[in-house]
Amino acid sequence: MNELPEFDVFLAHNTQDKPQVRLIGSVLKQRRLKVWLDEEQIIPGQIFQLEIQKAISKVKSAVIFIGQTGLGRWQYVELQTLYSQFVQAENVKTIIPVLLPRVNEIPKDLLFLAQYHWVSFTNGIDDVEALHQLEWGITGRKPERKSNQKQVIETDVLQSNDLSSAKGINYTKLRDFLAERKWKQADQETTSVMLQVANRQKEGWLDVGNIKIFPSIDLRTIDTLWVKFSRERFGFSVQKRIWQEANQAYTKFGKQVAWYKYDWIIYFNIIYSSNAPTGHLPCSYYYILSKFRV
Repeated sequence: MNELPEFDVFLAHNTQDKPQVRLIGSVLKQRRLKVWLDEEQIIPGQIFQLEIQKAISKVKSAVIFIGQTGLGRWQYVELQTLYSQFVQAENVKTIIPVLLPRVNEIPKDLLFLAQYHWVSFTNGIDDVEALHQLEWGITGRKPERKSNQKQVIETDVLQSNDLSSAKGINYTKLRDFLAERKWKQADQETTSVMLQVANRQKEGWLDVGNIKIFPSIDLRTIDTLWVKFSRERFGFSVQKRIWQEANQAYTKFGKQVAWYKYDWIIYFNIIYSSNAPTGHLPCSYYYILSKFRV
């Protein structure tokens, strides 16, 4: 007699997509699902491929994550076994393709997955509807909807990974610049990733509408990195505190963060130093917001 599966779902993914997969996995566990994720189950020193094959015999369903870089080399091995088990009606009863942010369709070399109803996170990792669909596919039961669930998800995501992004943005470069105290490069990278998050690279600036829907996950990730590596000297939250202390008066705020002296500073006057006034950085993003500043 076959043993009952130990896990609800196996998460097959490309290593480069692990941060996003890890976050989705943490939310599924928050929803009381038993998740198999390689980094949590494979002991160092074990043979990776063999352990994955063992794991497949212990799960009820499998999720195939497809990111911008496609499938990882181990995913092809996993897919062959998973697909075989699915067709033979063994323990894996369901295969769910999942499109991560910035992936709009099943790649041509994976069209065999197109026959399955996939779940898309095009709107970001914190897409509650996509998470509902994924849970439904794994359990076969429609999940109950809770009005405060998005906030719970965002809190979980932020606590799980300092580089969290609702839009699949890679914050590694920003983190590395800040860790090395390369303030100018970090400032420029901050502007770059903000435009990427808002999908406004071509325009080169953000308007009020873009700011209103800017994902809180990404905003907090950028801020957390700045605050952490500047030892609480720089960052959006630092600037917000100064803004409130200035009673939301532009000129007073500008003087306190050294953005204003006799007039608003130009780009070449930005102080890229660990000794810059508190709240002075990041600063370059100010220029891509200038089209709606009043």
